[in-house]
Amino acid sequence: MIDIEHERWGELSSGKPIELYRLRNGNGLEAQITNYGGRLVSLKTPDRAGKLGDLVLGFDNLAGYLAKNPYFGALVGRYANRIAHGEFSLNGTRYRLARNNGENALHGGIIGFDKVRWDASEIEDGLELRYLSRDGEEGYPGNLQVRARYRLSSRNELAIEYEAETDRDTVLNLTNHSYFDLSGEGAGSIVDHEVTIHADRFTPVNAHLIPTGELKPVEGTPFDFRKPTRIGARIDEKDEQLAYAIGYDHNYVLDGNGTLTPAARAVDHGSGRVLEVATTQPGMQFYTGNHLDGSVVGKHGRPYVFRSGFCFETQHFPDSPNQPNFPSTVLRPGEKFRSVTVFRFSTV
Repeated sequence: MIDIEHERWGELSSGKPIELYRLRNGNGLEAQITNYGGRLVSLKTPDRAGKLGDLVLGFDNLAGYLAKNPYFGALVGRYANRIAHGEFSLNGTRYRLARNNGENALHGGIIGFDKVRWDASEIEDGLELRYLSRDGEEGYPGNLQVRARYRLSSRNELAIEYEAETDRDTVLNLTNHSYFDLSGEGAGSIVDHEVTIHADRFTPVNAHLIPTGELKPVEGTPFDFRKPTRIGARIDEKDEQLAYAIGYDHNYVLDGNGTLTPAARAVDHGSGRVLEVATTQPGMQFYTGNHLDGSVVGKHGRPYVFRSGFCFETQHFPDSPNQPNFPSTVLRPGEKFRSVTVFRFSTV
């Protein structure tokens, strides 16, 4: 049985109210989600001693999320990750997007899904959010109706289910951009976390972090996490790919063929907390908080320092609209986009 509460958390400059929802499963898993940007504000789980800790970076109040921040906990779209030069072609038409990451479009543009108010309603085991992204919003074609459901289970799982439909051919890539620290948000560096990624290949990038189109084997590279490996074990090696990203900020190629398949596992041996991720998506971006520098002050007044959070962003590949060899991100009228990602928490 999931316990659900909500409260008014503030309002936008337009006067529209913003809510904060608390979901509890009775086994120690608690998630707080706001309908501003679909953001996962807090995620509490017990450590091996039973002590609850908040595992996601973020803010104590709405004002923090309204200010500039690196997408903490956000539901990202219409297109998560990067699109080269902020443009793509579809059906012979060239679409131009806002360039908000150097020459690239990043995470949906200037006002992506992370910066809008979603309609919210409680469901039996969680929360459903709905948003209508209108034709031309941030340069993307088609009226796109999006639903995201956050569900808690008795197995200490948080599942995020995405659905979308369009009235015009468009491109779509949705993810959640939570930054995790299994020892507790604000505790410091995550380089001692032990990570496993169930992928034989990754997508190398150029200096602008746009994929080259190659699906490169991880074997013999610092990107091989097929066996449990400390994040910091090779992160500072002399490697062109690591230099481009100042660490890990790369998409891994998953082989689930659309079925719910294990993608990654992280362990913090200090607290004993374990995070396992499974997804129906073909890729996962592994990011190690390389641009956190202490200038962003988060919950309880704690600054978020270099590499103080990591992301497992399940997704389609970056720049897929410009990469014909990547899995397609095109959604057409009459089709329904569906994906599921499950975050499971336990201890060792």
